[in-house]
Amino acid sequence: MSFQTRCLALALGAMTTLGVAAAEPTHVTMYYPISVGGPLTQVVDKLVGEFEKRNPDVKVEAIYAGNYDDARTKALAALKAGTQVQTSVLFSIDLHELKDQGVIRPFDDFAKTPEDRAWLKSFYPALMENGRVEGKTWGIPFQRSTIVMYYNKDAFRAAGLDPEKPPRTWAELRADAAKLVQKDGATTNRWGVMIPSTGYAYWMFGALTKQNSQPLMNPAGTKTFFNSPKSVEALNYWAALSADGLSPKGLIEWGTLRQNFVEGKTAIMWHSTGNLTAVMKEAKFDVGVAPLPAHTEPGSPTGGGNFYLFKSGTEAEQQAAYRLVKFLTAPERSAEWSVATGYVGVSPASYDTATLKTYAAKVPQALVARDQLKVATAELSTHQAGRVRKLLDDAIQSVITGQQAAKPALDAAQAQADRVLRPYQR
Repeated sequence: MSFQTRCLALALGAMTTLGVAAAEPTHVTMYYPISVGGPLTQVVDKLVGEFEKRNPDVKVEAIYAGNYDDARTKALAALKAGTQVQTSVLFSIDLHELKDQGVIRPFDDFAKTPEDRAWLKSFYPALMENGRVEGKTWGIPFQRSTIVMYYNKDAFRAAGLDPEKPPRTWAELRADAAKLVQKDGATTNRWGVMIPSTGYAYWMFGALTKQNSQPLMNPAGTKTFFNSPKSVEALNYWAALSADGLSPKGLIEWGTLRQNFVEGKTAIMWHSTGNLTAVMKEAKFDVGVAPLPAHTEPGSPTGGGNFYLFKSGTEAEQQAAYRLVKFLTAPERSAEWSVATGYVGVSPASYDTATLKTYAAKVPQALVARDQLKVATAELSTHQAGRVRKLLDDAIQSVITGQQAAKPALDAAQAQADRVLRPYQR
């Protein structure tokens, strides 16, 4: 081989090496919470696979991290340790805490084109109440929900109730639940209604206070209204369901309530719409789904998870994570996700897709949570969110279990919340 030939071969080899290096995909790490029923990991893997197929320059590592609290803890621990994490689905109500810690970037930093800015405005306004603060968008809805009322239509028929007329008010809920209780001597085989009081007690309480025209916090997340007269009335109503024999005494577990319902142990349950697909598959009876009943007004808080973008990794990695979020929240993917899980489609356009139109024609129960967004409110979200939620959860549970009366329990929770939030009140 001549000297010129060897030089040419070396040059071609160097060019090949550079080409391989240039072709290395941008890596994106995404933490994802798995906490609600349904084949979630398989669905997320499928959607991520579709993104990678259409974006071969990006490689996504999805890390499934348990429930929302687990996912937040693990993602923040990874960031603190210097591990690159570009995005995660975390509680929509974690916004203030994540912003206070300085670990997230607003989506406005990335939405530079008219198309991008239109995308930011494409989601249901009720879902964005827990995603926007100080004029910027920090969270994009994906795994989002409202609380809905599941009921056993067969049990309604057996009790002489019209299965097409579920209770629409607090008074009707009590009256129907009394007729639905099924006893065998001193043993209760079926309860009238169950509202979970572990896991997300504050969320259920937020529904009751909304129905009594009382928000739980101000939009800035610096003030709570736990012990207002309307809040006290809402908690007294909840506690009376078990005191009057319509619901079991003691705490009702979030994690096992769905199974109790599909096994016929309660005729009515309040739970996340994120359980809809699993309930429809598991129940052996005619399942009804209805909006939550009203008192002075109807309503439910929204719930679930938003996508966040972390200040982590290179600018190219963060841009790739932004592309991933846009892809996963596009109408067709949102529709596919809604069908697979029961979570709401996050934009009006998702309900215009053939996927959701076809599904809703077969399963009209899927439209209840969407329609309830018209009267939905933001979920409890404050600075020091975990501490404040625990104060309220503890107060609720002490009342449900009969350890305290509603007013002193909520007075104490409010006083403690005031102390926690005082540094943020400007």
